[in-house]
Amino acid sequence: MSTTSHSSPIEGCRPTDSTPVAVDAATITDASRDDLRALADELASEGYVPAEVTADACFDEDCSLATQREADRLRDVVSAAAFLGANRLTVDVEEAASPEKVRPALSAVAERARRDGLARRRRRLAAN
Repeated sequence: MSTTSHSSPIEGCRPTDSTPVAVDAATITDASRDDLRALADELASEGYVPAEVTADACFDEDCSLATQREADRLRDVVSAAAFLGANRLTVDVEEAASPEKVRPALSAVAERARRDGLARRRRRLAAN
């Protein structure tokens, strides 16, 4: 039995020599698992750690199918980001033709990110 106790999991953490970097989602969206492993290895060999994945989202059509396609693309980004080991996903919503359709889609993506271990941040959601 260990006699060391931590009142917070953060107390057991310490800085490392790795430099956190943000990875653009376009870099990993269509990447295979092997490609993601290779990217993670390359980042590590350069002293980087993928701290964040950033994605631009555009919901410029007032169409449920188009909204679903963009949400599906973001879910693929979530999966790739989690596999890569990023701990945060930032989605910058450039345009939303129908915010009432977009908000539930983004909420579902945020829930998926949370379940996959990613903190999430949405930069903006503006109506046309």
